Amino acid sequence: MKFKPAHIMKYRRWIVLTAVLFSLVSAWFIPRLTLNPDVFSNLPEDDEVAAFFNRVGEEYGGNYNCIIGLETRDVFTRETLHEIIAIQDSIRYLDGVGHITSLANVLDIRSSEWGIEIGKLVDEYAPPSTEEEFRRLREYTLSKDIYRGRLVSEDGSITILVVRLQNDAPKIKVANQIREEIRSMHLKSKVHFGGQPFIIAAFGNSISRDLIYLGPLALILILLVLYLGFRNARGVLLPVLTVLLSILWTFGAMGILNIEISIISSVIPILLIAVGSAYTIHVLNRINETPEADAEKRLEQAWKYIAVPVIFTAITTMFGFISFIFGSYLHMIKIFGLFTSAGIFFALLVSLFLIPGLAGLKKSSGTAIPAISNGLLTSLLKKTSHLIIHHPRRVILFWGTLILLFVIGAFQIQRKADFIEYFRKNDPNRVTENILKEKMGGSFPVYISIKGDILDPDVMQAIYETQQVMKEDPNLVYTQSVADLVATMNEAMGEGKRIPGQRDRIENLWFLIEGQEILEQLISEDKKEAIIQGIFNSSEINDSKRFTDFMESYFNSMNSSKMEFKLTGYPSLIIRLDESLVNSQIKSLAIALMLVLLAVILLQRSLLKGILSVFPIITTLVILFGCMGWFGIPLDIATVLVGSISIGIGIDYAIHISNHFSHAMRNGYGLTGAIEHSLTISGRAIVINMFSVTAGFLVLLFSSLIPLARFGILVGITMLASGSAALTLLPALLLANHKLGEKFRQKNNK
Repeated sequence: MKFKPAHIMKYRRWIVLTAVLFSLVSAWFIPRLTLNPDVFSNLPEDDEVAAFFNRVGEEYGGNYNCIIGLETRDVFTRETLHEIIAIQDSIRYLDGVGHITSLANVLDIRSSEWGIEIGKLVDEYAPPSTEEEFRRLREYTLSKDIYRGRLVSEDGSITILVVRLQNDAPKIKVANQIREEIRSMHLKSKVHFGGQPFIIAAFGNSISRDLIYLGPLALILILLVLYLGFRNARGVLLPVLTVLLSILWTFGAMGILNIEISIISSVIPILLIAVGSAYTIHVLNRINETPEADAEKRLEQAWKYIAVPVIFTAITTMFGFISFIFGSYLHMIKIFGLFTSAGIFFALLVSLFLIPGLAGLKKSSGTAIPAISNGLLTSLLKKTSHLIIHHPRRVILFWGTLILLFVIGAFQIQRKADFIEYFRKNDPNRVTENILKEKMGGSFPVYISIKGDILDPDVMQAIYETQQVMKEDPNLVYTQSVADLVATMNEAMGEGKRIPGQRDRIENLWFLIEGQEILEQLISEDKKEAIIQGIFNSSEINDSKRFTDFMESYFNSMNSSKMEFKLTGYPSLIIRLDESLVNSQIKSLAIALMLVLLAVILLQRSLLKGILSVFPIITTLVILFGCMGWFGIPLDIATVLVGSISIGIGIDYAIHISNHFSHAMRNGYGLTGAIEHSLTISGRAIVINMFSVTAGFLVLLFSSLIPLARFGILVGITMLASGSAALTLLPALLLANHKLGEKFRQKNNK
């Protein structure tokens, strides 16, 4: 049976029933949704850097460290020591907690009258109790590089407990349990929580807050814009119904498929609130502009006109998000693209089939936007059309000047992958990380794997020398390895802090520390692989790249049949993330532009008109990247999305203007009449949608995560730019193209 618009009215009850059924199923599965704000876990499983980082974590006790800092006037007191021991006893048996290192249990190697003494820095059976004993403990601890700057600050005001999580532990859950457990102890010392697990947990808390508060706020702002545009309940409630259903069905689908919510996919509701309403706005606007009293005939006439452009605008918007599936390196961005596309498809179905049936239930009492049809907005749009008609060259010249200005700014764009700077300056997580960086050198881990016969003197010496080479980088503040332990034991034996030259001497020293818990983090059971642990205190991409390039060059000179060196850790992951951002930006933009251009050419059935329709989007992209450069907004995991999104969303405006212009020309409006009719009818819906979308995205300014706030600003800018270009630049280009075509035809006739 051939579909007819009248079928929407005929079967509207079945359509409503189907929508209700989908909604109930979706609502049932939404509680299954979980959060995963860990960016590094979204690197592809076959990524060499990520795979090696995960292997080190699995085999050497985990690579996610919770840092618990205790700050007081002097940490070498009975009260602070009791607090350290109490924290250890309180959290050591939590599921997911691995090894804990602190002043109270750290391994200590020192010489004694009997030769060498290996034990704990603090004797758990005879801890210091007098002021003199604590004074000696302070002097000894701060005299050792292995403790100073690693477990206690140089001024003795901060000490840390390093809690290594098991690699398969639920990081957010364990980090939150540790935080709650320690806070319930009401310690006298000021407590700081740092390290990657606490940062990931903070991301998760921020995502939850944004989902709870920012979505409804965006909805309220869009409701306000819609009311100002339509001035009736139907014009407000039906677009809202569209976005609510699309959000419900999208997250229901994610729940059915057990898809986790990431820091990026958390903005899907706001995207659908802002974008999903557009299709209903255009459908309602066309129904209201159709001069037909009979509801079914009015719907049929409006649907025949609006269905094709609405479908194509939805398809082009989906193309913008689908480009992330094929052009992005990070798994979470692929998921974001896939399910945002699904949400837009759901919004399209609701707009074309459910909304017209609901809108047709009540006979229209006339134009739905009388205050605007005869008011300020219509007047402004008419003046704009007259300006374009009489001065198209000036309009084109104005936009050309803007393009040149923003092209210069585009070359100033910087890249950022610093997770700490994702928090606002006064955020406790950022404050804590800055304190740890200043006092303890930071919390970003570095690992170097050495494969070979580890107890061989040449290999052990190479490990020891590699540590010294690592420390040449000013951002590498701490290293630890089995070579450290061997050299320290050799020093305690009175033979200097160095690696013995004979294997039997190394094996004799090794016998003294065999079985110590710390060895599980530093060497494999078969002694064929060792790990150098380090702390890197910079999150700048250039610093990470300089360090990794230097170490890779060093490894090339050291690798042989006897030993093999390999680097992983935070700097390597940051570089890979940065590379993925750049590659994703280029690939997703190219894919989005090609798909959108193809769709517009098919819609317009003209290569030239398709290219002209894309001009506003190219202009918008230039303005977008120019703003990022001029205002210092970096390319990060959120802002990398804006380019393709602006293509997908922004092209909608151009499609509606171009399609309306062609329709008006076919219906005998003439060139200038077609321009004015396009702007006053479709232009009104574009203005309403442009400001509602912008208002929806600007809500992200209140996000506690800076990348999402930047994302909201940039999408708002692109919506205003693409809408303005569609309303001014595109009509001027269409007018100039027709006038130029007329001249050529006249010349050919002569």
